[in-house]
Amino acid sequence: MKTFHALAASLALILAAGSAHAGHVLVVLSDAGQLELKHGKTFATGFYLNELMQPVKLLLDAGHQVSFATPLGRAPTLDRGSIDPMYFGGDAAALRTHQTLLEKLALTSPETSPVMSLARVEQLGYDRFDAVYVPGGHAPMQDLLDSPALGRLLSDFHSKNKTTALVCHGPIALLSTLPQAHQFNTRLAQTGKASAPPDWIYAGYQVTVISNQEETIAKPQLKGGEMKFYPQTALEQAGVRYRSNTQPWTSNVVTDRELITGQNPASAVDVAKELLQRLK
Repeated sequence: MKTFHALAASLALILAAGSAHAGHVLVVLSDAGQLELKHGKTFATGFYLNELMQPVKLLLDAGHQVSFATPLGRAPTLDRGSIDPMYFGGDAAALRTHQTLLEKLALTSPETSPVMSLARVEQLGYDRFDAVYVPGGHAPMQDLLDSPALGRLLSDFHSKNKTTALVCHGPIALLSTLPQAHQFNTRLAQTGKASAPPDWIYAGYQVTVISNQEETIAKPQLKGGEMKFYPQTALEQAGVRYRSNTQPWTSNVVTDRELITGQNPASAVDVAKELLQRLK
């Protein structure tokens, strides 16, 4: 039954695209609904509503096709803390519009979600996708940072200079392309220091991600918990050239070759606009 609904939902998205020149964007989300913290604590999380749905709505409104995947093909989890008008410029109506679209797509429904696994994406072939987009929320810190399947997908996109867009905590997914991603992340969590090969595919790229400063400001969200490491630190130690905003929580988008990265929730729309330009 889930396969039938998934096919039906995918067909609906294809029909909605309408344009003969429409692009096909793969949105990759986390399977995780919680983040493991230091000292055995956990934090309930998932994807941020605006970071997923603002770009998805803009893509669909522009006539593009959108497909969704997670590493294991599980329905992703919405971070309930992101259901707040402040992430939509204080516009409660915009919040409701994006919530309604999320419900229509049924992404979070265990029974009818159109989400497929990254193994299925690989089976279908990466060439059918023109771009990939990875939204944030804390969830990517749990599984996207060392997913071998995601590492293969991003490596393929890199080799073909295909647009790869990520926002907030999403850019941590770039670490999945490290030759020993799990070992890198484990060492960083245990010692605070890790090193990556100098020929890592994203070494030297200008990249942004939620800053250490912003993580520190938002730390009360963790209710006394502490993250194993911050994504800015991780990406810097892996070899990127980090670029931050000058004022916390303001939009910041960095583009370097095929990569488009956004720093925080406020950057989601601007990342989407850059992605739309690339799809033209």
